[in-house]
Amino acid sequence: MSLEKLNPSLVNEVRALEKEGRAKAPERVITGYVPPSGARGPRYTLRGASGEFLRMNSNSYLSLSNHPALLEAADAAARRFGAGPGAVRFIDGTAMPHVELEDRIARFTGRPAAKIFNSAYTSVLGLAIALTGPDTFWIGDELNHNCIIRAMRIANVPKEQRAIFKHNDVADLQRRLDTVPSSAGRVLVIFDGIFSMRGDNAPVAETVRLTGRYESRYRDGVVTIMDDSHGIGAYGETGRGTEEFCGARVDILVGTFGKAFGVNGGFIAGSPELVEAVRQKADTYIYTNPLGAADAAAAIAGVAIADGADGRERLANLKARTKQFRDGLTALGFESIPGPHPVVPLLVRETERTRAMVRGLFDRGVLAVGLTFPVVPRGDETIRFQINAAHTPADIEHVLGALREIAPPG
Repeated sequence: MSLEKLNPSLVNEVRALEKEGRAKAPERVITGYVPPSGARGPRYTLRGASGEFLRMNSNSYLSLSNHPALLEAADAAARRFGAGPGAVRFIDGTAMPHVELEDRIARFTGRPAAKIFNSAYTSVLGLAIALTGPDTFWIGDELNHNCIIRAMRIANVPKEQRAIFKHNDVADLQRRLDTVPSSAGRVLVIFDGIFSMRGDNAPVAETVRLTGRYESRYRDGVVTIMDDSHGIGAYGETGRGTEEFCGARVDILVGTFGKAFGVNGGFIAGSPELVEAVRQKADTYIYTNPLGAADAAAAIAGVAIADGADGRERLANLKARTKQFRDGLTALGFESIPGPHPVVPLLVRETERTRAMVRGLFDRGVLAVGLTFPVVPRGDETIRFQINAAHTPADIEHVLGALREIAPPG
């Protein structure tokens, strides 16, 4: 059977997205990496575009993707174990780098156990499947990442067994906790550590204190879950993420190797009992092949670097360049959401101006992401910048200079 009947309908569906302003632009294709040189950090080349580009839209906060130690670890593991695992984990698809990575990230996060997945997205989905039962009640922040929203749906959480609280509003979270039915046996409070569109962090200490007051009401207590994908490795005094920055710990931590650690994959960290339940019940773990051994080995190297002197140096430069950029935006009269995280939003508050500024940055060799209505509410149009550890003072000044040219103050 051909797709002749289906194709026109798919075209109409995509056109509807375009009309609503929700369609994605054509994907740019990176064709090369240009190493740092002199006062200039790394650049990238793109298919169909001339010149070299500074990436201000990368999650690779510690700039580890091209680190020789990661490349060498990946190469050695691929040669020893092959390019792919050949099976799911419980059917002899587990290689030593998988086990070693789980041990390494558990120690980095200060947990007794961890389980790795292909991504943080599938980690959250699997966790939701593993923890949701007939009397589970979920409560989430209104700005939670799409993976958390999808996780509740995939776990078949009924509407009457979930609630949403206002963004980072602990008082509203308390109101939601007060309305949880007495029939609930397990309450799960879930939120992002760093909210990726805004760069602000969850009030972890206040949240943990509040949920602790409700612990005795339910058979399995109130469990706090944080997806700290944008925090782990890139936030806090030693890169331990939002927990370290806030001085408080959640019960279950979800994170990624695909951002600060520079590789691919995700993880869940918690108790050995939790990890075994996830291993037994999480569909996104059981029914799909794991990371290749090369990815796992490279991630081990990435975590090790983040946990050592090189990582501290990179983290220090990341903080310095973030401050330089934030201070520069303020000096130019731009509006942002304050905070020390390397996700730095520039609030433009107008769709066409946002798009024009993104084009102007591209013309000046800078890659950045514009978020416009209806992706964000009208009036919240934003350009999201992401600082990386390989950015130099000259790189940041280049971006600020480009902004000065395309959108002069006043």
